[in-house]
Amino acid sequence: MDKLDQYRVFVQVAEMGSFIKAAHALELPRATVSAAVQQLEEKIGARLLNRTTRQVHLTTDGVQLLERVRLLLADADDVEQLFQTSQRQVAGQLRIDVPSRIARRLIAPALPGLLRRYPRLQLVLGSTDRAIDLLQEGVDCAVRIGTLHDSSLVVRPLGHIALINCASPAYLREYGVPEKPEDLLKGHWAVGYASPTSGRALPWEHLDASGRTQNAALPSRVIVNNAESYIAGCRAGTGLIQIPRFDVQHLLDRGELVEVMPAHRAASMPVSLLYPHRRQRSRRLVAFIEWFSGLMEPHLERTV
Repeated sequence: MDKLDQYRVFVQVAEMGSFIKAAHALELPRATVSAAVQQLEEKIGARLLNRTTRQVHLTTDGVQLLERVRLLLADADDVEQLFQTSQRQVAGQLRIDVPSRIARRLIAPALPGLLRRYPRLQLVLGSTDRAIDLLQEGVDCAVRIGTLHDSSLVVRPLGHIALINCASPAYLREYGVPEKPEDLLKGHWAVGYASPTSGRALPWEHLDASGRTQNAALPSRVIVNNAESYIAGCRAGTGLIQIPRFDVQHLLDRGELVEVMPAHRAASMPVSLLYPHRRQRSRRLVAFIEWFSGLMEPHLERTV
């Protein structure tokens, strides 16, 4: 293993805080990863990582080297890609993480077109409805819906998606059709959606006439923690839901769900791409960002 490869191994271990995770991400034996870092330390003459049974931490020397090595590897990638102008040179593995419904409804059906355009690209598609640590998990890019907390990641806003209120025809026959927020307090139910951070059911929301968000204490008999169960609960008639339109447009078209209270929706939700800081983004990451931005664009709210 040459020094550049040792640097790449060192960066992976430092960012993920684990030899085992880094070995998995690099598809190398754990012993090879450990030996590469040890050899690098011997060449440099300094200890770069403090090892414990549970985690790996950078030493002071390791922190200094990490920043310099990131720049060095970015320059090396620039040199390798300098004359690779063809789309077919987008190659290698790209790890992304997206909400489960975006993976199923948008990305998966469009993948054949992406892979025909970039036949040497391998996409590792993770689909979760929880926040993850991109560096710890070795993820190159994530799609997030909703307000983001402070982050050391690069954030690229794409726009906003509209949330609509839905119910099944069976639910509306049994409980009636709500026309305004006050009607929700007259015996209506919601399918509860558990917050990924607190575990508590999120409140029912709507915008008032001044554009401010108002909450309603709408009771739930069922509380779920993923979008698939959320929609399934609504289709079964257990309550109302608030959901991005693209998630359920096919169900609206078939009459399996019905939009209610269109004049009393919740605030639209921002859609963002997140990725770790790099002075130079990889060609495959740039290709994915451009492709996904175009894929998402028809589902974003139009700005006047």
